[in-house]
Amino acid sequence: QVQVVQSGGGLAQVGESLRLSCVVSGTTFSAITMAWFRQVPGKERDFLAAVTGSGMSMVDADLVKDRIINSRDNAKNTAYLQMNDLKLEDTAVYYCAADLAGSGSYFSPARYDFWGQGTQVTVSS
Repeated sequence: QVQVVQSGGGLAQVGESLRLSCVVSGTTFSAITMAWFRQVPGKERDFLAAVTGSGMSMVDADLVKDRIINSRDNAKNTAYLQMNDLKLEDTAVYYCAADLAGSGSYFSPARYDFWGQGTQVTVSS
């Protein structure tokens, strides 16, 4: 069975950087798209970035502009999200997600079949 396990996150100060990791097992990692979303209480889950198995990357420029690095290491079955120059408004629960079936918009949570457990990122001044 497919498992998606996140790590990283936690507390950071404004201007610092954080890297989140997401390890996938139970499927051919190089064939799937990995995405990152975040969610604050009472709001919808927002798309941040995705990278296909072949390395095509998509980023939500409005939310995070040039502050994130979205990558993957197929040899390690791991996806990464690095966020630089953290801001207070980056405080949220961050999720990684795996897309196996390849249907629908990359930007919609509905496309993704398996989700990580979520990790809290709290940015303070």
